[in-house]
Amino acid sequence: MAPPLIQLKDIKLTFGGTPLLSGVELNVAPSERVCLIGRNGSGKSTLLRIAAGLVEADSGTRFVQPGATVRYLPQEPDFGEHKTTLAYVEAGLAPGDDPYQARYLVEQLGLTGNENPANVSGGEARRAALARVLAPSPDILLLDEPTNHLDLSTIEWLEKELDSRRSALVIISHDRRFLTNLSRSTAWLDRGRIKQIDRGFASFESWRDEVLAEEERDQHKLDRKIVDEEHWLRHGVSGRRKRNVKRLANLHTLRDQRRNYRGTAGTASLAAAEAEQSGKLVIEAKNIAKAFGDRTIVDGFSTRIQRGDRLGIIGPNGAGKTTLVNLLTGGAQPDSGIVRLGANLETATLDQHRESLDPKSTLAEALTGGRGDQIMVGGKPKHVVGYMKDFLFAQEQRGTPVEVLSGGERGRLMLARALAKPSNLLVLDEPTNDLDLETLDVLEDMLGDYEGTVILISHDRDFLDRVVTSVIAPEGNGKWIEYAGGYSDMLTQRGADLKRETARAPAPAEKKEGRAAAPASASKRKLSFNEKHALETLPKKMETLQADIARLQRVLDDPNLYARDRKKFDDTSAAIAKAHEELSAAEERWLELEMLREEIEQA
Repeated sequence: MAPPLIQLKDIKLTFGGTPLLSGVELNVAPSERVCLIGRNGSGKSTLLRIAAGLVEADSGTRFVQPGATVRYLPQEPDFGEHKTTLAYVEAGLAPGDDPYQARYLVEQLGLTGNENPANVSGGEARRAALARVLAPSPDILLLDEPTNHLDLSTIEWLEKELDSRRSALVIISHDRRFLTNLSRSTAWLDRGRIKQIDRGFASFESWRDEVLAEEERDQHKLDRKIVDEEHWLRHGVSGRRKRNVKRLANLHTLRDQRRNYRGTAGTASLAAAEAEQSGKLVIEAKNIAKAFGDRTIVDGFSTRIQRGDRLGIIGPNGAGKTTLVNLLTGGAQPDSGIVRLGANLETATLDQHRESLDPKSTLAEALTGGRGDQIMVGGKPKHVVGYMKDFLFAQEQRGTPVEVLSGGERGRLMLARALAKPSNLLVLDEPTNDLDLETLDVLEDMLGDYEGTVILISHDRDFLDRVVTSVIAPEGNGKWIEYAGGYSDMLTQRGADLKRETARAPAPAEKKEGRAAAPASASKRKLSFNEKHALETLPKKMETLQADIARLQRVLDDPNLYARDRKKFDDTSAAIAKAHEELSAAEERWLELEMLREEIEQA
């Protein structure tokens, strides 16, 4: 077994009160792909920062293989004094790294490189941060919520990019499909300790349930043993003093075990306050259209949404998803066409932009609007602390400022505010952002039990497959098509993935304040800087690889090598296999670019 690239041993960390990390162990071998799972607030991000060397634990050791390169993707990138996104990405390169990789990845991720970091959106900031950590091709990638703020096409591109690399991965993510497709082992951070198995995320939930069931059985046995020992203490003491003293000490030990046992965290109790039933027809749109200037967002779209439908809306950032929802729900008027809303509609909306939360207000004030200790839930008063507990907030957090809450806690707070309002139409814009897996499960169950209608904007493929009954996807030029079923059903019917439309400017309704519009794509396709560079350099790279393969093959041709030096034989075999893979990839890429160049010249 290969020695670990990074090893954390007996890591302990306490921020006052209950230890956050107590004896954590984590080993990451070369090319290993680990998903780090845990509840919100369990310490996942903190542990990743310790692994990156950015946070010092109270005790324990951190070991990184000498010469190994580590890159860490934070949830909130710090652009510092960099004037452009490209400068920020290039600053992550080490001496000897290929500078063309920075430009290539910036372009692949839909950026020009000239964006001012002070004005970028959350999605643009995330893409720049990804380019920065990917460009050096590090040995270890530590990724904290890499899919946050990314659209579906970019998530799928990132998935393929990471899958093609040899870097070891440690990933924190709420995106179950992303974790399932990439992970090969699972590290579960639970109550300050890690349990790890050599199976990917697909096996996590069944394994977790087995572990918790076994733990529950052990606690039941412990409780029974304590009862038996206490019965002996009251009724069975005999004259053998030494034996009795030892048994009494054992009883104290059992009680200490029971007292120190940290039970599993509770489960969120999500329930939407439902209004009276709406009419059977909720929304009818006939041939609606909307444009901003010379850009068409919606062109000739029609649909009928009936009570109980769960409608998913997907598409690249800037495609017009929010504009389409506003048109359907009456928040904006179409330029042409008709939208008819059904009778007795009561709408509750969850906005993905958490800027609507006052960072200086307390948790309780954000729920009550600063009006006393009561919150109206479904038209009835409920004490704010009781409602907080339904969403996994402790009573002690009542006075906590919103600005210090984690991303997951802010997500639960937004859900709590939206679900308190009586509704029969729920409009949810990216509800899964930063939620832990257990809360996602509860949210799915709640939506399944909700008797009203749901319109959902999401980039979470697994969540869409589990929740929605139809999907609306953009086809370009303002055309939107509705498909029956979930996301996977949409792909089957459509026969293709979503197009990546990263070069298109967002509609004004979807711009963030201070964000400049992205330049429109050129009408005629041209070879990019990186494509030209690849065409020039790939032939030389292929020659070098062919020479390396020939040299390695001469070493392997020695019939006595295996018996004489097993390690050299294994290393050479691995090196020649890698060289063949790289040569094949280089040849395919060169052929693809050469065909593209000919097409462009003939156009």
